[in-house]
Amino acid sequence: MAKFLLLNGPNLNMLGQREVSIYGSTTLKDIENLLSERAIECNDIIDCFQSNHEGQIIDRLHAANNVYDGIIFNPGAFTHYSYAIRDAIASITVPTIEVHISNIHKREEFRHTSVLAAVTVGQIVGLGVYGYDLALLALQQISRGEKVHGKN
Repeated sequence: MAKFLLLNGPNLNMLGQREVSIYGSTTLKDIENLLSERAIECNDIIDCFQSNHEGQIIDRLHAANNVYDGIIFNPGAFTHYSYAIRDAIASITVPTIEVHISNIHKREEFRHTSVLAAVTVGQIVGLGVYGYDLALLALQQISRGEKVHGKN
């Protein structure tokens, strides 16, 4: 049995209401329920946490070390400028996958750069909420020592 953390950053509590043409009508609660069901199907556990506050996210990342087998993280706008969150991810040993519902590389110029990407296992962008599913699948494989796209 593996244990995962679903971590969502600022404004993701507004999914389903906020910029529906970009982010869709699925709510954060819908995503949390879906991933919880997927985890249970594999006898895994997933804890969910969302915050609009950088310090709370950093505290949660630090607390995740040696507790979780992987982190699915949609950092929202923190992606583009939070070196503090980058350093928090770098300071722990838990594999983290960065997820974005929209394709950040096709949006405004300031969204094209992720300061977090270099310290994550991978990045999934532009596949809608399905990106969360893919991140969970990849982390499940990693936690079981299986290869993920040719990597160990």
